[in-house]
Amino acid sequence: MQVNVEASEGLLRRLSIEVPAAEVDDEVERRLKDMSRRVRLDGFRPGKAPMNIVRKRYHDQVRDEVVSDVLGRSYGQAVQEQSLRPAGSPQIESINSVPGENLSFVAAVEVYPEFEIGDLSKVEVERPVAEVSDEDIDEMIETLRKQRGEWKAVRHKARKDEKVTINFEGRLDGEVFEGGSGEGMEVLLGEGRMLKDFEKGLMGIKKDEEREIEVSFPEDYHAEHLKGKTAVFSVTCTAVEELVLPEVDDTFAEAFGADSVAALREDVKANMERELRQAIRRQLKNRVLEGLAQVTELDVPTALVEEESRRVRDNFVQQQMGGNADASQLDASLFRDEAERRVRLGLIVAELVKKEDIQADPARVEAFIDDIAAAYDEPEQVKQYYQSNQELMMNVRTVVIEDQVVDHVLEKANVTDKQASFKDIMIPKQDEAA
Repeated sequence: MQVNVEASEGLLRRLSIEVPAAEVDDEVERRLKDMSRRVRLDGFRPGKAPMNIVRKRYHDQVRDEVVSDVLGRSYGQAVQEQSLRPAGSPQIESINSVPGENLSFVAAVEVYPEFEIGDLSKVEVERPVAEVSDEDIDEMIETLRKQRGEWKAVRHKARKDEKVTINFEGRLDGEVFEGGSGEGMEVLLGEGRMLKDFEKGLMGIKKDEEREIEVSFPEDYHAEHLKGKTAVFSVTCTAVEELVLPEVDDTFAEAFGADSVAALREDVKANMERELRQAIRRQLKNRVLEGLAQVTELDVPTALVEEESRRVRDNFVQQQMGGNADASQLDASLFRDEAERRVRLGLIVAELVKKEDIQADPARVEAFIDDIAAAYDEPEQVKQYYQSNQELMMNVRTVVIEDQVVDHVLEKANVTDKQASFKDIMIPKQDEAA
C-alpha cells in the first residue's frame, strides 16, 4: 500500500492511497469461492453451482463489498502509519476501482490541531469573593415563608403582591381577536409577567368588578397580528387574594426539619454557603477558561464544531420542548458560536491535562461527591449511588480534573480578588451564567 499525505487549508489533510490490485482481486475470488459452497441457484443442488455462473451473477456485488471493506481498512492503516489524529469521518473525494488495476482513492479528513498552551502569566482573572450575611439569611427565610403562605380571599381593592383571578375578552377595532380571551386566569400584581398596560389596569380592582382596559402592544410583540396595535379588554374580576404568611417560630422550623428557629437559620446558612461556593467555582472556572482561550491560538476542526452544534441544539430542544420534540427541525448552525467555544475550550483543557499530566485527585473526588450529597436528606445513600455508578464517577472525575486545571492556571495567572454580594454571585450577568 502506498500513501501520500497532502496538507491542505487549515486542518484538512488529503490522503492519496493506492492498494495493489491483487489484494482486491484475491479477496473477491476468495469470497466468491466461499459463496459457491453456500449459494442456492435454480437447477443446482446447494453448493454445486459452477463457479463461472456464481462469478457471473455475484461478481459485481462481491467486488463492491470488498472495495468498501478495503477502503475502510486501508484508510485506517494509512492514518496509523502517518500518525494522524482524525477529527471526524473522512470524505472520499475520488476513487478508481477498475478490476485488474490498483485500487486508488483520495480521502480528505480534518485532523486535531497541534498547538502550544499560551503564556499562563498573561491570563487575567477577576476572582469573586463573597459570604452569606445575616440579611441574606433573612431574605431566604422570607422566601420560605412565602412558599408556606396561604392565599386568602379579601374584599378590598387589589394591591401590589396580591393575586387577582379574572375572565377577559380582548377586541381590536371592536372585533374579538384570536388568543385574546380567557377565563380563570390568575395574575400576581407587581410580578411583571403581563403587559404593563394590562397589569396597571388591574391595580385597585375588586371582586365582581368589571373594567375596560386599553392595552398597547409593543412593536416587537411575538404575535404578528398584535404588533404595535392597541386592544381593549373587557375584564371581570372573580377573586382578589392576599398571601398570609406563617409566623417564624419553632412550628415553622419543624416544617423544614429543624427543631428550632436557630437551627433552621443554621441549616439555611449551610445550604446557602454550599450554593455560594458552587456558584463561585462555576464563575471562576468560566473566567479562567475564557482567559486561557484568549492566550492560546489554535485552529478548531469544523467536524467537531458541527457535531457539537447538533449536541447543543438537541439539548436546547429537549430542555425547552421536552424529549419528544424533533430537534432536526431546528438549524444546528444557530448554535455554532457556542459550539465552537466549547470545542476550543475542550481542546485547550485536554492539551493542558496531557502536558501537565493532571490526574483526578481521589480526595477531591470524594469531597466533590460529599458536597453533592449534602444537599439531600440521605447523604450516605447518595454517596453510595454515585460510587456504584461508573458513568457518574467518570463525570465527577472529569469535573474534578477541570477544577484542577483551573487551580493550575490560577497559580500562574494574574488574579485580582473582587468583593461581591451573595445576590451578585447567585444572580449573575448573562455571560457569567454560561
